Amino acid sequence: MAEITKIAIFEGAKIRRIFFENEWWFSVIDVIAFLTESNQPRNYWNMMKAREKNTSEVELYTICVRFPLIAADGKKRETDCANTEGIFRIIQSIPSPKAEPFKLWLAKIGKERIDEIENPELGMDRVKSIYEKKGHDKTWIDKRMRGIAVRHSLTDEWTERGAKKSIEYAILTNDIMQGAFDLKVQEYKQLKGLERENLRDHMTDLELIITMLGEAATTEITQQKDSKGFGKLRDDAKVGGAVAGRARKDIEKQAGKKVVTKENFLINKNNSVKKLDDLSE
Repeated sequence: MAEITKIAIFEGAKIRRIFFENEWWFSVIDVIAFLTESNQPRNYWNMMKAREKNTSEVELYTICVRFPLIAADGKKRETDCANTEGIFRIIQSIPSPKAEPFKLWLAKIGKERIDEIENPELGMDRVKSIYEKKGHDKTWIDKRMRGIAVRHSLTDEWTERGAKKSIEYAILTNDIMQGAFDLKVQEYKQLKGLERENLRDHMTDLELIITMLGEAATTEITQQKDSKGFGKLRDDAKVGGAVAGRARKDIEKQAGKKVVTKENFLINKNNSVKKLDDLSE
């Protein structure tokens, strides 16, 4: 996969990062320099790794990958980088006032997730609240939440019937999307001008409904056939996608316009088009 090198601005600090295998990797020494204000962040990082090696079951270097990043002198040098999860793990080991807000936030998120495990409705309420803050209207949110429930039911079936790896989930999802929209997920995202963003968070009401139909049909077909094994699950996904595809084509014929749109937007209260940031699931 192509690598895209960019600069992330974090409260005025330049944190180098690179996009690799569908996630961002951040320069560890840049994060350390910002949080500790050390003049020798590389030495600080080396001491951290040595300390954690002796006091922790997880050695910090094992959560890092080295990438060639452009240094201050304009030359590329191999640099330790960590993904978002890794960076938060590293931040937890930094005794700095600037790191405290991150630690407090992580503790808050941890408590929320535990509460949501005990009461799943709290998780749904949290997601609804986030969508509302993004500017979505109630009808779109209702469809999106229903779509999430349908998706979970489908993935539960896949897991129980032999689809164990994330790559297999991706293939099955592509089969449904191909049948429903004549587009694979990545092609659909490219059409809408998206990169890492969640495709469904940028769908219109009708696109969400067609997606939901394809996944609900696939779930029903799989249950009725009692399909087991990745090969048979793929057959079901293609059939379920085709069911949604026929519905989409009929809608397009009757409405006289395409269901799929390249716009990545939501309709606000004034019915104007508003650009939408991503909300990851």
